[in-house]
Amino acid sequence: MKKSVFTLGVFAVLLVVVFFLNTTRGKNQDEVGLSGANFRAAEGETVWVLLNHIKAGKREQFEKFIHEIFWPKAVDLEPADRQAFRQTRVLHPTEPNEDGTWTYVFLMDPLIPEQSYKILYYLKKMYSEEKAQEYHKMWEESYSTPQEGYACIQSKY
Repeated sequence: MKKSVFTLGVFAVLLVVVFFLNTTRGKNQDEVGLSGANFRAAEGETVWVLLNHIKAGKREQFEKFIHEIFWPKAVDLEPADRQAFRQTRVLHPTEPNEDGTWTYVFLMDPLIPEQSYKILYYLKKMYSEEKAQEYHKMWEESYSTPQEGYACIQSKY
């Protein structure tokens, strides 16, 4: 009798743990649901690599734009637009370039061919026309040179 009560108790505890992990996992996925960390192109799919060369004195402004103005508002977008954010990763530089600029990398992995990736397109969906133009100017002022883009095909490795 004691063994079956013990087994039943262990089973109950396991159920509570599984329930807790599943509900916690769901909340965390919602919180980081736009991170892009869980996506990767399959063989043959296109990955878009964008290099963003940011002026030495504009690094803080650029990061504020990405992390406070742009990405957080994506949760309010329509599902197709949110998916583009989920499949985009932003990589921060670990050190400046020789000329003092900073290179950030955006990976659209995989690229959604029919989806727009233009910053102003999203800003206009997130903010009023006036705010969208203001933030777009903030974005463009950060660049030391035009953004470089490369379309790549995922190999089998």
